[in-house]
Amino acid sequence: MMVILGLLTSFLSFLYVIAPSIRKFFAGGVCRTDVQLPGKVVVITGANTGIGKETARELARRGARVYIACRDVLKGESAASEIRADTKNSQVLVRKLDLSDTKSIRAFAEGFLAEEKQLHILINNAGVMMCPYSKTADGFETHLGVNHLGHFLLTHLLLERLKESAPARVVNLSSVVHIAGKIRFHDLQGEKSYSRGFAYCHSKLANVLFTRELAKKLQGTGVTTYSVHPGIVRSELVRHSFLMCLLWRLFSPFLKSAREGAQTSLHCALAEGLEPLSGKYFRGIYIRNLAREAFLALFYILTARGPGCLPGPEITKLLSVCGPSAVSF
Repeated sequence: MMVILGLLTSFLSFLYVIAPSIRKFFAGGVCRTDVQLPGKVVVITGANTGIGKETARELARRGARVYIACRDVLKGESAASEIRADTKNSQVLVRKLDLSDTKSIRAFAEGFLAEEKQLHILINNAGVMMCPYSKTADGFETHLGVNHLGHFLLTHLLLERLKESAPARVVNLSSVVHIAGKIRFHDLQGEKSYSRGFAYCHSKLANVLFTRELAKKLQGTGVTTYSVHPGIVRSELVRHSFLMCLLWRLFSPFLKSAREGAQTSLHCALAEGLEPLSGKYFRGIYIRNLAREAFLALFYILTARGPGCLPGPEITKLLSVCGPSAVSF
């Protein structure tokens, strides 16, 4: 027993020593474009923390006028002050936006449209994950309401301004776990059956499908759209799950930083020549086929609900999928 414990301790110690190299490998692509954004206007939801905050920081550094649209205005102002000091760009603004309330979404859009005559980049970054069952102010299941329907309405309300400002882009943050999602038309609000893990998967699938359909409808307008998987990132997104928080702490040396997680969003917002790829799903990680991504999705599902959460056929389906599924960079 002592020998086994010794070997296990040695292995874990070795693993943590090489953790930076492992994390660097999985950190994936870096947005290398040198495009500058003076005179450009950007809206980023949920940019008061995490990936959104780092995305806002980089776009502000490139000279854009950045709107941080978030529910917690005080936290947003703190983030904006930090970004302004770091980038020397005074044009980082905060506006209240609660994606769980359509009245708030409409109020934000009305105020923004009155304030700005252009909008070049909209990044639908905000989201919730693994929330206990609850509904938005309008009666939608929280994951669906915030992660998909809230952004759907916001994009719709700002779409004409995006068209008027073309070329313009819409970036929707999704996740690799969208492959485990379904659009459950018979129970969209999760009233018959609810799993906080799968509810997140369903909403992320909705993000991908929304992006594809929006790309079709925007053909010829000069507005393009992309969905992205940022990778597995150290962020506050897992705060509603004690188990996930524990795992995130345990494996934190292997997880992406928020700055690394922002690279895929930045690539889709800035990289030149992406127009023919409108509607596509991007990932900035070195995983080349969907079968390997399925393992990540399965890991998430098992940690979300515990072993036995999927019947055998569903597991087989997840692990048998193969072939390229996304654009890597």
